[in-house]
Amino acid sequence: MAPHRNDSAPDSEPAEEPGPPSGTEDAGGSEDAEAAEAGRRRSGIRRFAAVGRQRRASRFAGCAALLAVALTAGSVAVDGVRDGRGVVATGAPGDGPGPLTGVRPDTSVPALRARLRSQPRDFGGWAALGLAYVEQARTDGDPSHYPRAEKALNRSLELKPGNDRALAGRAALAAARHDFTDALTYADRALKANPYNEHALCSRIDALVELGRYDDAARAADTADTRRPGVPVFTRYAYVRELRGEVDTARQVLERALASASSPADVAYVATRLGRLAWNQGDHPAALRHYARALAADDTHLPALEGRARAKAARGDREGAVRDLEDVVARSPLPGPLVALGELYEARGERAKAREQYALVDAWTALARSGGVHAGLDTALAAADHGDKDAALRAARAEWDRRHTVHTADALAWALHVGGRDAEALPYARRATATGYRNAAFLHHLGIIERAVGRDEDARRHLRAALDLNPGFSPLGAREARTALKDLEAAR
Repeated sequence: MAPHRNDSAPDSEPAEEPGPPSGTEDAGGSEDAEAAEAGRRRSGIRRFAAVGRQRRASRFAGCAALLAVALTAGSVAVDGVRDGRGVVATGAPGDGPGPLTGVRPDTSVPALRARLRSQPRDFGGWAALGLAYVEQARTDGDPSHYPRAEKALNRSLELKPGNDRALAGRAALAAARHDFTDALTYADRALKANPYNEHALCSRIDALVELGRYDDAARAADTADTRRPGVPVFTRYAYVRELRGEVDTARQVLERALASASSPADVAYVATRLGRLAWNQGDHPAALRHYARALAADDTHLPALEGRARAKAARGDREGAVRDLEDVVARSPLPGPLVALGELYEARGERAKAREQYALVDAWTALARSGGVHAGLDTALAAADHGDKDAALRAARAEWDRRHTVHTADALAWALHVGGRDAEALPYARRATATGYRNAAFLHHLGIIERAVGRDEDARRHLRAALDLNPGFSPLGAREARTALKDLEAAR
């Protein structure tokens, strides 16, 4: 941290603090009001997920109420991001980049704000506050933290232009908003100022991965591992290796990361990553052991609870899986767990309950679009399987135009397939599996598309590979794969 000087009051602190001197931005009254609004928003979001369980006696009214409450609660979330670049958090448990710090944001934000009241010209403190807000948005899925992060990071750069801490924070913020080109630019600027900045090294890997530049990401991971080995770098290094099909290497790196993890947050995150890796390879007992360790370290870690639910479902414990996912969506009703819960309901014949979950995903999609927010890949896939197929294709095309990753290729392939455009879909489905990344859902999509274009032998091979890899990858997808494979075998 920079030496502490008490030259002026901070420009984005609570109203009860002394006002800033002339020449500084007065954001004082907005900080506590925004925090209170965020609390009300999170409460409303949790409430709308619970409405379905309360209204099932009247199914039509229940679904209508779900949407009404979703629009009421969620509209605040979209309106809270004034620049239109915030991102509603989605995703399968454990996928993608991990935390940039082991400090819990709900404790670091108040501590940093208190410190900055007495040390308002601490540029490093402002940079740390900005990064803490980014982490807070990552953990609670609330994009209204991003404008506060931007204010804090800008203040740091005003106090010391070009400082690597704030530039690294801007890289993390851009990545959180899914502006990966900007994330890469800011990370490179930060690393030019300080080649050993851990946050910049991590954000650079994240940006390259999300832009589909996997070879560059592997080199960036090697560099980061040389310069700043530790849990944040190890988890990213492992993810890059997994995307390239190097599963054993990824597992060894994650085990090394877990051995070095000291905080409960780091233990929970790394153990969840190991659970996800095991689940992807169809080792459901190992996945359950890793998720148990994650939840023992932090029983509030929702990605571990969601992962445990998926592993339970794969093992045949659908009742346990439903209970876990109902707990997840009650606290964080985002598209990934909502779809997973809906598909479990649908698999056991409870279609009305399933429709309620899909309606919530539709509500989130509409809210995100109305606020100019990118809906994300999970939303595109959810719409392809359970919603507006044209909207799914538009979303998938938009994502593909922005970044060429295995996930965007798979989403676009599947959206084209459900729209009856299988010949166009096939090259994208092949591209999704071309890096060696072992993902049963991708293989399932490829096999179904190959069957649709008459490539029966290829379809048999890839559908069998999906089920061999992870026979419980999805309650509905695995069932479709088994049915299609049975039909193909019967037609030989």
